[in-house]
Order: sequence, then C-alpha cells, then structure tokens
Amino acid sequence: MKRTGFTMIELIFVIVILGILAAVAVPKLAATRNDAQIAKSASAISTAITDIGSYYTAQGVFGNMGDMTNVKFETAQAKNSSDAITTDLTSGTVYFKDSIGTACISFAGSATDGNLTVADLSGATTECKGMAGALKDAIKVHQFGGSAIKW
Repeated sequence: MKRTGFTMIELIFVIVILGILAAVAVPKLAATRNDAQIAKSASAISTAITDIGSYYTAQGVFGNMGDMTNVKFETAQAKNSSDAITTDLTSGTVYFKDSIGTACISFAGSATDGNLTVADLSGATTECKGMAGALKDAIKVHQFGGSAIKW
C-alpha cells in the first residue's frame, strides 16, 4: 500500500515561507494607509485654503467655518471629529487633526487685516509631518492678493 501526501518537513517549510512573506507585507500595508491619510489631508488643506479665500473675496470678512467650507475642522474644544464646527474664523482658531487626534495644522483669520494665518503645529506623528509638507506645497500654489496667507 502506497501512501501519498506531504511530509512534516515540507509542511514546516511552507509555513515558514508564508510567515516570512507576511512579516514583509504587513508593514508595507501600514505605510500605505498612512500615505492615503496624508494624501486625503493634503487635498483637504488645499481645498480649505481655496474655499476660505473665495469666501473672503466674495464677502470681505471671514465667517463661520461651516459657511466658508465643507472641509472638516475641529476646534480646541471639540471632543471628536463629529462635533459641529461653529467657530467664527475671525475670533477663533480651527485645526486639522490626524487620525489619533493630534492637532497638526491650525487656521486663524484676522478681522483687522483680512489675513489667513495657517500654522504647522509640528506634530510628531507621521501624518502630521506629511500634512506639514502638504501645507508648504499648498501655500506655494495659493496666493490671494499678495500676502493674504501667512506661513
């Protein structure tokens, strides 16, 4: 009687090879997730700057963030990203936060001179560092009436 099948050593080799492949693939997937979040944030930053600039150009004043743009910001008091943003940009500051809640970028308007101040808060997370790079690129592209965006 002839038996066919895999020997124990062949099965162990297959399991070891699959383990090595998984150990290489999992970190790459995590990095891809961060890259996607950074790209999403970069687009949101650029959109927010454009929307706020357009609103200010049309109205002559800054207003409620909910009226100026649909980009999701948070106030310092916001507990999570689902909290409504009702901050008047003239008298308050709003923030872009990363996926764990660290404030990375702040936006503040000035009622006296009409300038929009966008600041990198130097967050230590990978997402914050990516947002800071995206912010530098967005500032180079958006110019409103000379020096309307301060960096």
